[in-house]
Amino acid sequence: MTDLHPVRRALLSVSDKTGLVELGEALAKRGVELLSTGGTAKALRDAGLEVKDVAEVTGFPEMMDGRVKTLHPMVHGGLLALRDDAAHSAAMEQHGIGAIDLLVVNLYPFEATVAKGAGYDECIENIDIGGPAMIRAAAKNHRYVNVVVDVEDYGALLEQLDANDGATTTAFRQKLALTAYARTAAYDAAVSTWLAGALEDTAPRRRAFAGTLAQTLRYGENPHQKAAFYRDRSDRPGVASAVQHQGKELSYNNINDTDAAFELVSEFLPKDGPACAIIKHANPCGVARGKTLIDAYTRAFDCDRTSAFGGIVALNLKLDEQTAEEIVKIFTEVVIAPGADDAAKAVFARKKNLRLLTTDGLANPAEAGTMLRQVSGGFLVQDKDNGRLSLDDLKVVTKRAPSDEEMADMLFAWRVAKHVKSNAIVYAKDGATVGVGAGQMSRVDSTRIAARKAQDMAEAVGLPEVPTKGSVVASDAFFPFPDGLLTAAEAGATAVIQPGGSMRDDEVIAAADEAGLAMVFTGMRHFRH
Repeated sequence: MTDLHPVRRALLSVSDKTGLVELGEALAKRGVELLSTGGTAKALRDAGLEVKDVAEVTGFPEMMDGRVKTLHPMVHGGLLALRDDAAHSAAMEQHGIGAIDLLVVNLYPFEATVAKGAGYDECIENIDIGGPAMIRAAAKNHRYVNVVVDVEDYGALLEQLDANDGATTTAFRQKLALTAYARTAAYDAAVSTWLAGALEDTAPRRRAFAGTLAQTLRYGENPHQKAAFYRDRSDRPGVASAVQHQGKELSYNNINDTDAAFELVSEFLPKDGPACAIIKHANPCGVARGKTLIDAYTRAFDCDRTSAFGGIVALNLKLDEQTAEEIVKIFTEVVIAPGADDAAKAVFARKKNLRLLTTDGLANPAEAGTMLRQVSGGFLVQDKDNGRLSLDDLKVVTKRAPSDEEMADMLFAWRVAKHVKSNAIVYAKDGATVGVGAGQMSRVDSTRIAARKAQDMAEAVGLPEVPTKGSVVASDAFFPFPDGLLTAAEAGATAVIQPGGSMRDDEVIAAADEAGLAMVFTGMRHFRH
């Protein structure tokens, strides 16, 4: 069996016409006969190319608004026939079936139709049937047939034809088949996911997810782990859709941490003023609001200057020169912001390894979405944590009600705690974190660590007293005992925001009253594992 098989006859039927005419011209120059359908045939003819309609081949016109046109033995026989099988060859000769050596198909734009918010019926009409059937047939018969589903592969196809005198290699056809099956799998996943949403079925019997390769990574969390980064078709601003202006390629850990930083800073809308989040190992080491962007950055940096070294900086406003000059004073891995002016880019250009990403917008923290996590033998699926609170959602449970300033700081600390690994404790004062305790097995330990971080801050910044004095504290889940709350009171916190719901809430409230604390319950927790 020869490895090379020539391309003499091609069927082109595409929704995305990008590069179509150029491909058709290149194939025609190589003597390839062109078959086509509908709008694709028209586009090729308008370019002066000779094209045969599939309807001429099948003997049937396109019908039912184009729903039926390629589902025919004259097409599928040409794609599926084994060229070196005598019985197949006899059947082709008997029924006048011509071999199809190349199939170029990209599918009806179902994902784009859903993304634009189309109605149910319009989405249904954009489910491709003939396309996936042909793709799967051609991919199955890749011993002989080339199947191209991505515009990005047009150039590689023509290079193959040039290198092999109008033929392609088995290895090339195998790679095309792999891409083809992945495409139809992703397409079916998109349809089934949409239909589950339309039916409000939160746990369908079977669930499929898909992505498109964004980049191969040098390694994963550690050098001995292979890794790659895939994008889904979401248009949510973030690390996956960001433009990288400079710096070396993002690593696995860079991407994970940058996502955490940007999702956190997106909690603070530009209309409410500048905000900055600094992330290390997916946990915030400093978050602040400020009068200016440089003020927000400086206040976030002061929370934990040691941990900020080599961290990820996320901003909620366009990066300016003054803030950029402050950021480059220490080593920073990545800066991500909705934009950056030319002067800021010029500052960063002096630091060739610093990555600058811009997103052209913030992520909507209230937007619905799905989160996926793999476990041994399966995966967990849940809604994105888009829980938000306002003043009206808070229930004062202590004798002393919080002041307006305490209430504002509690809401700020609560937004930050949502993005801290549980058990999470966040001390905040005047719109900035002053101590963060993350990921401990005991909530008391998180409270103590956060308080110790505040002591370190006082020493590093030269403050006259520990900044937890007069601060508020947020806990991502309830205090099961009074000990954690009393530890926060000993650190100087004056007000507490927590979900409530413990069997010992009464004990915790009594301890808060005795310590003179104000405390509010949210009725909502923010576990983050």
